[in-house]
Amino acid sequence: MLFNNVKPISVRFPLSGQWCAVNTPGEKIPSHGTHLLGQTYAYDFLQIDWNKEGYRFTSRPRFQSILFGVKLQDTFCWSQPIFSPFDGEVVEVSDGLKERNPVHIVRDLFAVIKNGIFLKAKENEEFKLVLGNYIILKSNEAYALIAHARCHSILVSVGAKIKEGQHLADVGHSGNSSTPHLHFQLMDSPALIEAKGLPCCFKKLEVYYNGIWSEVENYIPGKRERFKD
Repeated sequence: MLFNNVKPISVRFPLSGQWCAVNTPGEKIPSHGTHLLGQTYAYDFLQIDWNKEGYRFTSRPRFQSILFGVKLQDTFCWSQPIFSPFDGEVVEVSDGLKERNPVHIVRDLFAVIKNGIFLKAKENEEFKLVLGNYIILKSNEAYALIAHARCHSILVSVGAKIKEGQHLADVGHSGNSSTPHLHFQLMDSPALIEAKGLPCCFKKLEVYYNGIWSEVENYIPGKRERFKD
């Protein structure tokens, strides 16, 4: 697939296990409804209960998650490891932002909307209420943003040389997150205020369709498609 005649950059999928894409350029562009902050081709990855309808991100009853919320520890993907998508270098790290616990859909959506309306920033660190705990990586082809990481889970520091598949941090619920998930994107600059998003695909995945797992290469997941690394 080409995006505006641009071939996607192929990288390692940054997670392990079964996932789905809640937001993906495989469904629409810009995937998050905006080109701002390099988000044109950004992904949001979430683990869900495939045996139930909707995006059931916890095994707890639906009424509990709506009325009272659920503990971070009771969501499927919180604290899952995040891996480097390529060989490269760490150019920026920001950690220490607390996560909202329990996860409460109404409260968390309100926080997301409030942060989006009132945020006025130019430097990356000033976007922390939106990004949460984040890492920016550099390869020969692009910069990668990993956002919403678990508080105090980041294992690398600025200037570190990293290898593809290296454990970098864990999935969290920091910043503009309505449920624990990973926000991942490629861009042409480490400065978010001026960055343009770059399309990317994933080197090798397995996709579940009609009861069968099939291996695919250089793949762009569709919305709510079931896949694993």
